[in-house]
Amino acid sequence: MFAGRVLFGLAMAAGLASAASAEPLKIRINWSVAPAHITPMITEVPKSIYKNYGKTYTVETIRMRGSGPALTALAAGEVDVGAVNNQAYALGIVNGKQDIVAIASMLRDAGKDPSNGYWVRKDSGINAVKDLEGKRIAVNALGSGVHAAAKKVLLDNGMQPGKNYQFVEVRFGAMLSSLQTKRIDMGFLVLPFNFMAERDGGYKQLFTMRDAMGEQETVLWIAKRDYVAKNRAALVDFLADHIRMRRWAYDPANRQAAAEIIGKIMRRPAKNYASWVFTDRDYGRTRDASFSPARLQKNVDDLHRLGVTPGTLDVAKHSDTTLAADAKKQAGM
Repeated sequence: MFAGRVLFGLAMAAGLASAASAEPLKIRINWSVAPAHITPMITEVPKSIYKNYGKTYTVETIRMRGSGPALTALAAGEVDVGAVNNQAYALGIVNGKQDIVAIASMLRDAGKDPSNGYWVRKDSGINAVKDLEGKRIAVNALGSGVHAAAKKVLLDNGMQPGKNYQFVEVRFGAMLSSLQTKRIDMGFLVLPFNFMAERDGGYKQLFTMRDAMGEQETVLWIAKRDYVAKNRAALVDFLADHIRMRRWAYDPANRQAAAEIIGKIMRRPAKNYASWVFTDRDYGRTRDASFSPARLQKNVDDLHRLGVTPGTLDVAKHSDTTLAADAKKQAGM
């Protein structure tokens, strides 16, 4: 009788364990601004695109200000997949000693991708980098990639920070208005503010991020190595669905629907996005979520040479390209 109760108890425990293991993995992912980050679209696109959603995984999207908070949240276990720039990726490994791997590309600046740039007023008298002497140059944050790129171009032209010019911090959304009111002399314009500057006609681009730093893996999805190992199958399912979403969004037939989703997320009219979102004027994205470890290695090495990061790292040891590769096959690409 006792043996029977024990066997029954073991069977119940095994059943509960099996049910628990069948629960879909909840993947917490941060994002900052759409449509640069398309993560918040995951829960808004037609359910037929995310075929594995609710079966092997679900997603919780968490809005954060940028890569710094995302890196901290990843270290604290508050997000599972972090969307960070190449600088935060390097700092997390070199400074933070985190055992993290890059698993997919969010944004890149390469090939025919458009490159965001540094803009000035046409009436400012600034026609070349040397004309920035004594000027106020706005970056989103000191120590950021935008700051590093501007610093590199200025140093290449023999100009020393604090002597020939001044860096000031201005959030991306206020760059254009700060140029207009002459609070700054040069600012970094991201989408859609560069289009607004073009339409206005009173501004011009002096140089781009790519002019300064070359091709870049701009924003990556990263995760802790042990998390990837433990949840690899679900992450591949997620990436396969995400690849399907990218293909759906870039199909001209779906552009208006995609713009309406972005408008809903950002609480702005869809018409603000419909003419350029998911076109060759939009941010650079690989359709298959793949990234180039060789390009990322150069980015990391360049940041170290500029003194932005205290050291470099072997990107090959902190990358896993197999997830996106397997997801691509699953998605039929």
